[in-house]
Amino acid sequence: MPRPAKIFDVQLLLPEGERTVQVGSEEHIWDAAFAQGVVLPALCHQGWCLTCAGHLESGGDTDQSDSVSYYPEDREAGFVLLCTGKPRSSLRIQTHQASAMRKHRKEKKLPAPYS
Repeated sequence: MPRPAKIFDVQLLLPEGERTVQVGSEEHIWDAAFAQGVVLPALCHQGWCLTCAGHLESGGDTDQSDSVSYYPEDREAGFVLLCTGKPRSSLRIQTHQASAMRKHRKEKKLPAPYS
């Protein structure tokens, strides 16, 4: 029997201000935000293109197992892919970080689509 999903508060630090959304542990952050009226950047919805990238500002953890392309170096640097990331704790995320994540990937010699 599957465990019931936990609900986490995810604080999104958007260019226009802060917004907190509730996200289930089996729900992608992007989908939950959209359902609650927050439009975030995204393109592929597969965790490959980095368009949806965010940065964890206060630690926390996400499950990125649905991402086509996510590396240990991304996790170590605090980057998350909101279209495929599921919360494992309450989170505080700086959104709109595609350029920063692409720069990070290039410095680490990792794939950085659309760079």
